[in-house]
Amino acid sequence: MGGTTRRTTRDDDFATRLTAWQHGHGRHDLPWQNTRDPYRIWLSEIMLQQTQVDTVIPYYARFLARFPDLASLAAAPVDDVLALWSGLGYYARARNLHRAAQAVMTRHGGEFPRHAATIAELPGVGRSTAAAIAAFAFGERAAILDGNVKRVLCRVFGIAGFPGERAVEQRLWALAEELLPPIGIGTYIQAQMDLGATLCTRGKPACGRCPMAQICVALREERVAELPAARPKKAVPQRHVRVAVIVADGGVLLERRPPSGIWGGLLALPEIPDGEADAARWVATRYGLAAQATRPLPPLNHAFTHFRLEITPLLVEADGHGHMAADADHRWLALDSLADAGLPTPVRRILAELAAARP
Repeated sequence: MGGTTRRTTRDDDFATRLTAWQHGHGRHDLPWQNTRDPYRIWLSEIMLQQTQVDTVIPYYARFLARFPDLASLAAAPVDDVLALWSGLGYYARARNLHRAAQAVMTRHGGEFPRHAATIAELPGVGRSTAAAIAAFAFGERAAILDGNVKRVLCRVFGIAGFPGERAVEQRLWALAEELLPPIGIGTYIQAQMDLGATLCTRGKPACGRCPMAQICVALREERVAELPAARPKKAVPQRHVRVAVIVADGGVLLERRPPSGIWGGLLALPEIPDGEADAARWVATRYGLAAQATRPLPPLNHAFTHFRLEITPLLVEADGHGHMAADADHRWLALDSLADAGLPTPVRRILAELAAARP
């Protein structure tokens, strides 16, 4: 990546138009811009994976206030990292961020790697993200291919097929490499991101203001709406789960999720096994708690990337804290002090509604 490529008029036209547009119309004042600090750039790139800029900005500020540098992040308990990530979604990013910080400290002596190929070896960092970090922090001439860039390239150069298909993606990578300008790589990479995020959007693109309007194949052939091709549709699975909201003395019992899978490593409500009709008996057997009363709470639907989950909470009023209170994988937390806990968004909603309804 980043080797010498044969320049063509098409390539120079694309890069020249894009860079000129960036200077006058691109984004220049985002919190992670105007810095060469690889830690801050890396953090922003991970947070921006599958998340909008406006959502990321407050999380980015809070994260840096708590972990101002790589060493402080690496030394922190993973629970603290997950708590700050709570609500941002895709929690594997937070776990990998923590693991990567520790890897930089142990494998690289605390110095962030300078080259995209080495950066890509860190947990949670793919080829495109590594290239963006290397370009912004160290000026390495490396191509990126995130969702915005794929959309721009598919439209401007009329590339058909779903970009997630291997053959189409390989073609896009080759094109992205070929289009790299010889200088000004940071501005060019930012321009690609900004064009896709602000003008060449998925819905209602602003083609009349786009610097590529005169050379865009999709616009010329009236194919803007069909490029890039959509992911082939599949039926979205619907899953159901019952969870126990076990409360006693103003606290709720939370159970740590396994490291992998949904909500990995977060504190969540215990799942009641399928076929377990008597929730009170299950609570008594599993947690050593005597249930005084049980009643259903309003169900909640939550959408993940590949499936939808219907959550049915069952409130269990318990007597005392039982024998699980000292278990490392379980924790009693007060209902009125959950703000700093690392909880999945639907669990936080369930508990917030419960706390608001209690006297």
